Amino acid sequence: MKTILNVIWLVLCGFWMFLGYLAAGLLLCITIIGIPFGVAAFRIGVYALWPFGHMVVDRHDSGGASFVGNVLWLILAGWWLALGHIVTGIALAVTIIGIPLAVANFKLIPVSLMPFGKEIVDTDRPFAAR
Repeated sequence: MKTILNVIWLVLCGFWMFLGYLAAGLLLCITIIGIPFGVAAFRIGVYALWPFGHMVVDRHDSGGASFVGNVLWLILAGWWLALGHIVTGIALAVTIIGIPLAVANFKLIPVSLMPFGKEIVDTDRPFAAR
């Protein structure tokens, strides 16, 4: 089932959201200071490309640097990417088939706003990252 949802997701909105994260990552990687932000954008972009079968878990070993990184991310790229998820989620929620995809889009909003201190793992082993 998750493969079917991933294929439908990829066609309807996954590829376009991936391109948004790719553009944000490339813009953020222009400076040396922005490279960690670009890497986070690429990591979330791959998750946005194929989200079903994966989940986001909090890393409990993250510290104050991840908080500062999240604040900077929110200012630099988080708002725009979250806005993209909101718009595509609302557009997908119009049809019955698109409702699970809209829910997945809305689940991506928190990680698109604050990606540091989070890890993307398979749903089969959510505690393997610890």
